[in-house]
Amino acid sequence: MTELSRGVRLGVDVGQVRIGVARSDPHGVLATPLLTVARDRTAAPDATPTDLVELAALVAEHEAVEVVVGLPVDLAGRHGPAAVQVKAYADRLADVIAPVPVTLTDERMSTVVASRRLAERGVRGKRQRAVVDQAAAVEILQSWLDAQRRRT
Repeated sequence: MTELSRGVRLGVDVGQVRIGVARSDPHGVLATPLLTVARDRTAAPDATPTDLVELAALVAEHEAVEVVVGLPVDLAGRHGPAAVQVKAYADRLADVIAPVPVTLTDERMSTVVASRRLAERGVRGKRQRAVVDQAAAVEILQSWLDAQRRRT
């Protein structure tokens, strides 16, 4: 890759209860929080969960050229059960939003970093829980964007 292609990217932090979403500017410089989507655990096995439908709508609305999903690896870099679940979720998302590519990226410590940054800004308690998933998605996407720019 010689240059990060232009276009909005969405960053996604997949949690058990909520999914944080961030978006980049079209130039791939800055990630900003977008929203939090409730995880749908009630969908029938053959139905598309509402969270995937909402993410697909965001991809269309923002004309995203790529979706970057944080992969929770442990501190030693191994893929545990959480990483397996997120990989399966990302595969399902890729099916729903095709042909827009879904990229997995190491999200080690993104939620911890996001929580710390929010706390440093005075955001705590219920207010923090409401936005920490978005902040983690920003961390994931911003790290990925920075890594892509370093490669060019």
